[in-house]
Amino acid sequence: MFQQPAIDCHCHVIDPVRFPFGADTRYRPSGLEIAPIEHLMRMMDLHNVHYALIVGTNSGYAEDLSPVVDAIARGEGRFKGIAVVANDIAANRLARLKALGFVGVAFNVPFHGEDYYTGAAELIRKLADLDMFLQIQAKEGQLLAFLPAIERSNVRLLIDHCGRPTPNRGLDQPGFKELLDLGRAGRASVKLSGFSQCADDSYPYQSIQPYIRALIDAFTPDGCLWGSDWPFLRAPERIDYAPLLQLMAEIVPDEAERRKLLWDTPRRLFGFGV
Repeated sequence: MFQQPAIDCHCHVIDPVRFPFGADTRYRPSGLEIAPIEHLMRMMDLHNVHYALIVGTNSGYAEDLSPVVDAIARGEGRFKGIAVVANDIAANRLARLKALGFVGVAFNVPFHGEDYYTGAAELIRKLADLDMFLQIQAKEGQLLAFLPAIERSNVRLLIDHCGRPTPNRGLDQPGFKELLDLGRAGRASVKLSGFSQCADDSYPYQSIQPYIRALIDAFTPDGCLWGSDWPFLRAPERIDYAPLLQLMAEIVPDEAERRKLLWDTPRRLFGFGV
């Protein structure tokens, strides 16, 4: 068991037996990607992970949030959610999601493309009014397209999967450089998650470690969160949960800083245990 208590800020629930996939889904998870809530809770217990932020998936479910709503209810305070919603969702519907335990909405730009979110300024305003997070997953400079809307808003900003930098393009690559600026300005928080989606090598993902350390320096442990990305949708190879936790112990050897990243910061941002 991992000795330090932790909060997993990026995982999914995939259960097509209880919650069948939509007929028009673009990707249907299968095999080791199937992840019922019972499996998640058992795994968390094994690894001293007390709470988790469950992210709705575009793969399989899209705007059908039934698996996440069910998980939050069954967790009795152990889980909160990030929702996938339509850009034109009504404010009262967002408010109902917040009451159910959702703390924000996900924009998945690599999945949908930048044009899909062209008319999302009103959604960003609604999130700000409700004090909810806008979680953005972007890669290869896609974040740049959202900076004007972000700068015009006071929405709480959460960047997914380390900003998905390209390992061989350096810390000054478009998108990542601006992400570091957001961190230094205290304008956003960032998830240290999705390492296999960023790295061009296998565990322990040496190619992405300079970017992880740069994020910790820019955002500080008060602005960084850890996430496993379990059950590792579309992973190029097998990934295990425990080594990901151990990797954070190696990257952040200072116990006090690691406690902030794994526990204090996500508790403060998302209200776990309150």
